[in-house]
Amino acid sequence: MRKTKNYSNRSLFIAGCMGMLIFGIVMAVLGSVLPSVIEKYQIDKADAGTLFLVLNLGMLMGSVIFGPLVDRYGYKKLLVMCAALVFASIEGIAFAPGVNILRISLFFVGFAGGAINGGTNALVSDISDGQRGARLSLLGVFFGIGALGVPLLLGSLLDLFSYESLIGFVGALILIPLIFFLFLNFPAPKHEQGFPVSESLKLTREVPLLLFGLILFIQSGMEMTVSGWSATYMNEYLAISARQAVLFLSFYWIGMIFTRIAITSVLQKTGRKKVVLVSLLVSVAGTILILASNTVVMVLAGLLLTGIGFAAIFPLVFSYVGDLYPRLSGTAFSVILAIALLGGMTFPSVVGVLADSLDLRSALIIAPVSLIISAAIFMVLTKKIAPLK
Repeated sequence: MRKTKNYSNRSLFIAGCMGMLIFGIVMAVLGSVLPSVIEKYQIDKADAGTLFLVLNLGMLMGSVIFGPLVDRYGYKKLLVMCAALVFASIEGIAFAPGVNILRISLFFVGFAGGAINGGTNALVSDISDGQRGARLSLLGVFFGIGALGVPLLLGSLLDLFSYESLIGFVGALILIPLIFFLFLNFPAPKHEQGFPVSESLKLTREVPLLLFGLILFIQSGMEMTVSGWSATYMNEYLAISARQAVLFLSFYWIGMIFTRIAITSVLQKTGRKKVVLVSLLVSVAGTILILASNTVVMVLAGLLLTGIGFAAIFPLVFSYVGDLYPRLSGTAFSVILAIALLGGMTFPSVVGVLADSLDLRSALIIAPVSLIISAAIFMVLTKKIAPLK
């Protein structure tokens, strides 16, 4: 099989952005509908926490398989099949007649979303030699747009339409990038003559890769916790409606979107290391502000600040990994994403259990503490590895 060379770098970046938009929708959909789901199916917080576990278990499996698949078979088939699966699964979430069908749909939307997330990040990393940090940050903007769009849509229209109808409409929109993927040429696989199994297995023993994975373990857990539980937190502690709580969650995504746009310029003047450390400290401040406040204005400021702080972490960690492991970028991304999604599975579920035992505010103290630990790990890592500037 000949290597495909008649592809457009610009079109591939657009495809990556569309894929990341899909992943943003996948990440935001459960947190946005959680208050309505709790009411519709009459489940408690512990059961609601298990829904995040199911979603993230699917993401974990998708993240594990995508890397070897794209390194061996290329990107096109993966993106097409996973976009189709996201479409079907979101429709399942919208119209599930019971909790079991909801769980199945969440698993498969997570599976496909996890594979798309990894695939689009690896694709953009492959076509962005010399500017990975900036382009991966810009890619992350579209994650924010997708994630912002869901709570914004529900928060604006939930009084007029049911959440089922609105989520069904969101699912139908996935058909647009699916069609685009079908008619686009992609690069040929890196290892179409045979996947280097022994070389890829060695990646699982690479200390820098595993430490980056640990940072993303915490980061993924915190992003899922904040996006997933904030609407419920505001509903409980500020006595505002589910519609308003979902709408206010948009402040978190707005902070993330605009900061990722700004990062492309900031990186021209400041090193990645400083940007990551400042971002982690800002996110610590944001989560503390949310927990210490009893007014809508202060909680919204905390959500905005947390989104600003979270913005740089995933894109810049991906850029480090892309620089360190270019030959097997897909597989390397699979390793760190698998570790990351274990965090996404663990933290929201732990918060749900702790919230039932204590209260939601006490349970969420886990967020600033974990982010401080992440900053310490990153400082140690960048001191030990010379190229990580």
